[in-house]
Amino acid sequence: MKKVTTLFLKIAVIFLGVPVLALCIFLVPELSEIAVELLPDFTQIKYLVSIIFYGSAIPFYFALYQAFKLLRYIDKNKAFSQSSVQALKKIKICAITISVLHVLVLPLFYLFAEIDDAPGVIFVGLIVPFASMVIAVFAAVLQKLLQEAIDIKSENDLTV
Repeated sequence: MKKVTTLFLKIAVIFLGVPVLALCIFLVPELSEIAVELLPDFTQIKYLVSIIFYGSAIPFYFALYQAFKLLRYIDKNKAFSQSSVQALKKIKICAITISVLHVLVLPLFYLFAEIDDAPGVIFVGLIVPFASMVIAVFAAVLQKLLQEAIDIKSENDLTV
């Protein structure tokens, strides 16, 4: 049963990467062109937007890789190990990085909301930073719980 569950989660991790790849290929160039239209005096904004969005894809895929490694540890019955704690720590750092990078783009969402007279666009811009901070907090809690379980396990191993 456990192998089937982790196989399903591994497939889900792989499928999580596909939409982000599509967004990087199709949406980021459009967003950078929109940024140039919003700020015609600052033509380098195109490169800045591209760097931030493509730069946030790197920690995203690294976090997916760490999640895949974590699932492999579970398959190998090494879920309660320091390597699992390290994978959760790296996932937490990646989520914080993604959140910070997307907060840097929020002024662009504000400019777009001002021009288009759609204040809801700002809330759309807050979705990714908020979701990644939730993931970071969840990973931090799991990391702490797993570390405490490992400590208790090592104490029990020493007393027996």
